Amino acid sequence: MEKPKRGLIVREPYASLIVDGKKTWEIRKHPTRIRGPIGIVTKGKLIGQVEITGVQGPFSAEELLAYRDRHHADPEFLFEYASGKPLWAWVLKNPVRYEKPIPVPPKKGRMMWVDLSELDF
Repeated sequence: MEKPKRGLIVREPYASLIVDGKKTWEIRKHPTRIRGPIGIVTKGKLIGQVEITGVQGPFSAEELLAYRDRHHADPEFLFEYASGKPLWAWVLKNPVRYEKPIPVPPKKGRMMWVDLSELDF
């Protein structure tokens, strides 16, 4: 798999579940047009990569309860995160956990995506 040019910031334990292949849907408040490999960044480290192969939705928080085996989000989190608005499932495949996490230098303003093109890995 090619090296990703961008990384998605994901909090734990979800980041590890993604790179270990247990979480195959990433729940977000909007769809994405991005396809292909992306890095998974958590706590300032690039821990692995995965491919975004598609998007499903929109879903209500109630509808997503039936797919907990794919997204692993707690029901309370889903309802709070959704706030009554639709949610989208980014479909993830081909996870890879890196043997050694790669430090990602901090930059102001990063909320969701990280530019990985400057990293040497």
